[in-house]
Amino acid sequence: MALNEQQERFCQSYVLHRNASEAARAAGYSKEHAARQGHRLLQNEEIIERVTELEQNLTTDVDVISEIEKQYEYANANGHTNSAIKALELLSRIRGTQDEKEDTTDPVKLEQDLVDSAKIMGKDFYIKIGQQAGFLDSHNKVDNVDNEENKHQN
Repeated sequence: MALNEQQERFCQSYVLHRNASEAARAAGYSKEHAARQGHRLLQNEEIIERVTELEQNLTTDVDVISEIEKQYEYANANGHTNSAIKALELLSRIRGTQDEKEDTTDPVKLEQDLVDSAKIMGKDFYIKIGQQAGFLDSHNKVDNVDNEENKHQN
């Protein structure tokens, strides 16, 4: 069975945006049911095959990964933290390094992710985060933090 015109528009939009709800709206499905419809369409084998085919046929004169890496380097070097994080997020999506259904609540995985991001963002960023979270005082010394780990150590 061939895809109808609306399903084809969904596939093309999904390849561009990687967002099922947005793709469903762009294809003409109702705004009220776009999330449900997008999810349903992504369960259809023919839709999945067409999306895969479109992704394999994408060509561009711009090396997107290289451009995003340049944007990240510039943002990181110039203290544009939000832009640097957004560039990393885009690189992660493009490279497929983070499954959208990945469980990010695993403490071991969270700890490793924090270590990896610390290597990227640098010491000053993490000192700032520590202060915002209330773990460090104004002199960057560990403040008296009342958390579950400290409760179990006493």
